Amino acid sequence: MSKVMIIGAGGVGNVVAKKCAQNDSVFTEVLLASRTVSKCDKIVAEIHEHFPGSKTKFTTAAVDADNVPELAAMIRDFGPELVINVALPYQDLTIMDACLETGVHYLDTANYEPRDVAKFEYSWQWAYRERFEQAGLMALLGCGFDPGATNVFTAYHAKHHFSEIHYLDIVDCNNGSHGKAFATNFNPEINIREITANGRYWENGEWVETEPLEISQDIYYPNVATRKSYVLYHEELESLVVNFPTIRRARFWMTFGEQYIKHLNVLEGIGMTSIEPIDFRGQKIAPIEFLKAVLPAPESLAANYTGQTCIGVQAKGIGKDGEPSVHFVYNVTDHAETYKEVQAQGISYTTGVPAMIGAMLMLRGTWMKPGVYNVEEFDPDPFIAAMNEWGLPVDELAGVELVKD
Repeated sequence: MSKVMIIGAGGVGNVVAKKCAQNDSVFTEVLLASRTVSKCDKIVAEIHEHFPGSKTKFTTAAVDADNVPELAAMIRDFGPELVINVALPYQDLTIMDACLETGVHYLDTANYEPRDVAKFEYSWQWAYRERFEQAGLMALLGCGFDPGATNVFTAYHAKHHFSEIHYLDIVDCNNGSHGKAFATNFNPEINIREITANGRYWENGEWVETEPLEISQDIYYPNVATRKSYVLYHEELESLVVNFPTIRRARFWMTFGEQYIKHLNVLEGIGMTSIEPIDFRGQKIAPIEFLKAVLPAPESLAANYTGQTCIGVQAKGIGKDGEPSVHFVYNVTDHAETYKEVQAQGISYTTGVPAMIGAMLMLRGTWMKPGVYNVEEFDPDPFIAAMNEWGLPVDELAGVELVKD
């Protein structure tokens, strides 16, 4: 039915490719490309081993995702309908440029951020709206879990449970264990930049900035655990407060263990999380890039991971009946089960499956219109149905306030 090109062969790229192989009635041909082609070859070999009945045809290639002419040449040669970008957020704009140049639709899981500034926001990508509209192309932004499924959960709240959402709390718990003293669950450079930045949340029409990990509370995650959770800034907040203007306050919470925070504090204290390049043996290198090189690769954690993730959205406001209401929509994913299925830990799985689902909805025409969009701007029901079908079951909890004011 459709040809797609996947750029990126890390933990998330692995999941996207394997879920495409499972969904071979939609994804008939896939080109998996990365700077390191051996990583692509390994994923395809595992697909042939674990999904021998898949009819999806896979090829692999090496590509520099910072190089627009190289990207455009590869896209023209392969001829996909859609490019799924699961490379680094630094490369979003070059891949979008290549898609515009070649007339191909675009999807990513994380918004753009420049390499030299620890700042991520949608303004750079939203600036492409008119160009994609005029080209008759669609770009779907942030179609992972958070952002992605969390945006869909918010739209689902608005469609089915609330006439007005006033308070929104996105919660992300990883109650898993990988046996390492210190490791990150996705790209270490991106992960650490995110956590060490100042926190930020939306309240009464403006952004309130906090110190890193300044605000915390214990939150109960259904069927998983009660965990201390911290306010971070996360990109979906930016689009959600635009697309749901009744929101008075929007926050994002994530769990971290004491051991993780201790290691991070030490690394930050000695300058290892800095993005400012230093001279080292005649070369310029950012300390965080060196740190990334010595930490375990996120995909290497999968085999020994145990425990669950719980990610969800709590909304408070005025219900469809005109009365005050609180409602929670969430997913629980088991690390060991995702490893059995696609040889990935749960964090990669919860990001990669929604990317496949978003691509499927675009290719089927269910979610398709020219321009640049965030996922909450579309009907959430087909996405929720697909999550239940493709390994991310969605649950709901009514009338219980898990996140306190």
